[in-house]
Amino acid sequence: MATCLVTGGAGFIGSHLVEALLAQGHQVRVLDNLVTGKLDNLAGVKDQLEFIEADLQDEAAVARSVAGVEIIFHLAAMVSVPESMARPVEAELVNAVGSLRLLQAAKAAGARRLVLSSTCALYGDEPTLPKVETMLPRPKSPYAISKLAAEEYCRLFYQAFGLETVVLRYFNVYGPRQDPASPYSGVISIFVDRLSQGRIPTIFGDGLQTRDFVYVGDVVRANLLAAATPQAAGQLFNIGAGRQITINQLFEDLCYLFEIEAQPNYAPARVGDVVHSCADARRAAAILGWSPQVDLRDGLWRLIQDLKA
Repeated sequence: MATCLVTGGAGFIGSHLVEALLAQGHQVRVLDNLVTGKLDNLAGVKDQLEFIEADLQDEAAVARSVAGVEIIFHLAAMVSVPESMARPVEAELVNAVGSLRLLQAAKAAGARRLVLSSTCALYGDEPTLPKVETMLPRPKSPYAISKLAAEEYCRLFYQAFGLETVVLRYFNVYGPRQDPASPYSGVISIFVDRLSQGRIPTIFGDGLQTRDFVYVGDVVRANLLAAATPQAAGQLFNIGAGRQITINQLFEDLCYLFEIEAQPNYAPARVGDVVHSCADARRAAAILGWSPQVDLRDGLWRLIQDLKA
């Protein structure tokens, strides 16, 4: 069993990962500034972990968080495209400089491996589908640019310093604990929240844009495999279901599950949003042995049941 650090461990994906690591018997430390993360997300396991409330900009706290750690899962980030468009310098400081500071501390502390949570937003609107890891990035937002910088820093630290790094490019992650009130939230959690209250959600654009949704439990499994697979070191993997769905179709499917008839509201498309997205995850299958296990309809049903509970 290993000593693990999860940055952003009180967040949506991070808290699910923390629970999975603890269930496997690992020692877990969490670094989170609680700007978007919530201690409530760790309520069931808070007595089993060490929690450090601090920011990636706090060098002393970062050094303390990596001390004695073997594996680091780096999820802390500014993850909202619209937020990054409004505050690009902060996006760079958090996502790029923060990742660099963590990598430097990890190297100094003798950590073995760092798994970076990255994003399919790096592909931008390059028209070829599905997206393959070898494609040239075309980032459309400060969020995507800052994540690309974090990926490159990971590559550098692996090649120059021998710190094992693995990059996971998530497509559209959804599932329980994704806060619909947050500006960082995904479209599924927002739609589910609105429809559960009898309110009609808004679709930005014409609704014909497509997304590749992947369930949070599958993303957690990808992280665990990325940490445990020797040949994953220095590699980059798409983590997505490999299936497209339009936002209009997503709305119809959710209305069906909620047993309601409704028409969405439409608003102008948002600057920086990608039009089409679909993952080629064959590299993850070949090297990590990973493939998605939860299809979208089942995942939506789980999310709705969790909300009702």
